[in-house]
Amino acid sequence: MMKLKIKTGDTVRIIAGDHKGTEGKVVSVDREKNKAIVEGANMVSKREKPSANNPQGGIVKKEAPLHISNLSLIDPKSGETTRVGYEVRDGKKVRFSKKSNEVI
Repeated sequence: MMKLKIKTGDTVRIIAGDHKGTEGKVVSVDREKNKAIVEGANMVSKREKPSANNPQGGIVKKEAPLHISNLSLIDPKSGETTRVGYEVRDGKKVRFSKKSNEVI
């Protein structure tokens, strides 16, 4: 299993695939499959049967997972994509942006 540098709540840009250039917030991360769901990106149509929650049923739009390698974190300071690093600052392990050297 590889180290995931993208966490839930991060703002990311999709850097590969059909939705290249789309930005959004990470809703959830699946560590087992190395995939993440990005809010408003990679929307798919899915047919749902009628149920107690959705008595009408029908076609529902929902986000599909994207592989972590197709996502790049957006630097909060500059708004550009950046790589993520880890280091110990003041006795705590923190994530930081490699472009601006700011703690994320």
